[in-house]
Amino acid sequence: MKPLWRLNKYLYKYKGLLLLGIFFTVISNIFVIIPAQLVRLAIDYVVESFSIFKPIQLGGMGDLAQEVFLKFVLVFGVLILIMALLRGFFLFLIRQTIIIMSRRVEYDLKNEIFEKYQNLPLSFYRKNSTGDLMARITEDVSRVRMYLGPAIMYGLNLLILFPLVISYMVMVNPQLTLYSLLPLPVLSISIYFVNNLINERSEKIQRSLSGLSTFVQEAFSGIRVLKAFVREKDSVRDFATASEDYKDKSIRLTKVNALFFPLIMALVGISTILTVYIGGLQVINGEIGYGVIAEFILYVNMLTWPVTSLGWVTSIVQRAAASQTRINEFLDEKNDIQSAKDLEVPIHGKITVRDVTFIYPDSGVKALDHVSFEIQAGQTLGIIGTTGSGKSTIANLLMRMYDPSSGEILIDDKPIQDFNISFLRKNIGYVPQDVFLFSDTIANNISFGVDQPNDELIQQAARDADVYQNIVDFPKGFDTMLGERGITLSGGQKQRVSIARAIAKEPQILILDDCLSAVDTKTENSILNALKKIMKDRTSVIISHRVSSAKLADHIIVLDDGKVIEHGNHQTLMDQKGTYAELYEKQTQAGESVETELE
Repeated sequence: MKPLWRLNKYLYKYKGLLLLGIFFTVISNIFVIIPAQLVRLAIDYVVESFSIFKPIQLGGMGDLAQEVFLKFVLVFGVLILIMALLRGFFLFLIRQTIIIMSRRVEYDLKNEIFEKYQNLPLSFYRKNSTGDLMARITEDVSRVRMYLGPAIMYGLNLLILFPLVISYMVMVNPQLTLYSLLPLPVLSISIYFVNNLINERSEKIQRSLSGLSTFVQEAFSGIRVLKAFVREKDSVRDFATASEDYKDKSIRLTKVNALFFPLIMALVGISTILTVYIGGLQVINGEIGYGVIAEFILYVNMLTWPVTSLGWVTSIVQRAAASQTRINEFLDEKNDIQSAKDLEVPIHGKITVRDVTFIYPDSGVKALDHVSFEIQAGQTLGIIGTTGSGKSTIANLLMRMYDPSSGEILIDDKPIQDFNISFLRKNIGYVPQDVFLFSDTIANNISFGVDQPNDELIQQAARDADVYQNIVDFPKGFDTMLGERGITLSGGQKQRVSIARAIAKEPQILILDDCLSAVDTKTENSILNALKKIMKDRTSVIISHRVSSAKLADHIIVLDDGKVIEHGNHQTLMDQKGTYAELYEKQTQAGESVETELE
């Protein structure tokens, strides 16, 4: 239960609903017990009335006596019906309090987890899969809700009904109470073990279904690759194998489920037989009336579900505790990326990187090794390097997705750690290498980082990114809905929309992380020429493996294996005839040879 203590703050928050639920449960159970006593009284009344009915009938007053007896029986019937209706009404109120409380806690818990996810650093997402993150906010929270709703509701019902009913039973007949309740502990233990089997097999089915869903998702997402490599039959065969596994596990669960109700009915039947047998002997001996047997049978049936639910509730609590443990793991994650002084002063854009070394905490890979450079406000820095040289790591450090392992980064001569993190990132326009667009309109994607967007701003950003004409050519223009991850657009169009999104923020610092890799040289030049106007008064960082993207920069650094091996402007680097010049010549020759072949 210890992991579930974390939920006590929510129970306290909704204590009004919980207390009302407890009150309604007590009232509801009172209306459960009264009908059983009325049935006993009614049966005893009928039996006694029948013994005096014949003499009255012989006296010539049989019709009048029958009418009186029937009126009393009708009164008992009406009272029992009223009790049932009142019980139903209070059961409705119980669900309107405790179950609604559980839904509200579920809502609060999901929001708490999602907010926590949003505030965790990038390193957290590198070591945890998306599927696991989603499972904890959906399946695990649902299991916790079952503890807060049904488990508490049935647990309270058991705690309140049991003492009430058993105390009444003992008051009426202690011996009959013992015999009638004898099978119930066996029932509860049996249900507990059956429930554990059901849960165990349900878990296996859940894992099998998860694997099946992942397989289907990959098959649909990669349908082009499947068709291109003619692997449709293999895919169908693999799906059939996964489906067979799911089917077998489902059948095994069904077999266990089939034990559930027969087990309950068998043990309830044994309890009823014992009640009738022992009660019958006591009636024969004149110790009790006939009504007591009927009353006890009703009591046994009243206790059947609470006792059955004991095993079920125990199982729910166990599963909820396991799920809450998983949830707590993420809620207890610490975010080391914190602001030291929460500065929100205007940012001009001067960037200083001094002797920065960075090792990824999850993999231990050294991405940067004693890197230093400086760029004045309004200037453009080009970062050139091959794949894995540490270019994107610099972008992540400038946006404080990570903190350097050693060294320091200054913005306007102030440590980057002093700035309010949200404020810092609002002043940076970032275009990632791996473009991500939301399943929304193009206009909303472009204005994603803008607090108060307008059509003029969105359209101008599209023009600057050289994607305006492509967008207006669509039937719905800027209102065109994009598919999942922007699948509606081509690779080049997606990257240009991503650039427009960064520009629309009107940031002081613009970071282009190899974002022109999916466009041809002509489009690249067109975008860079358009960006000249945008970059004029902004500090810009152009990260690329293409020399052509960075040659317009005021200052260029060349990275290799996390180290700065060359720095200077385009001309000085060409004169050095080093790595930069070699890359430039290779890429220029490659471009020319492609153009020759096309001609």
